[in-house]
Amino acid sequence: MSTVTEPVKGPASYFPSIEKKYGRPIAEWQDLIRASPLTKHMELVKWLKDEHGLGHGHANAVVAATLAEGR
Repeated sequence: MSTVTEPVKGPASYFPSIEKKYGRPIAEWQDLIRASPLTKHMELVKWLKDEHGLGHGHANAVVAATLAEGR
């Protein structure tokens, strides 16, 4: 019996490279987003880019995944 795993798609597909590049687990980034007073997607993306040095695609992926979970 073999197990076939589906490739990860969507924002989560960026998570391994985000963790490797920035040295923090995704849970930490999501905790930062949840603790932020900002609520709008693009405000959070800009904040991660400006304050934490994430690239646009990486910031967008973490914000999208976090907001999809209900913040």
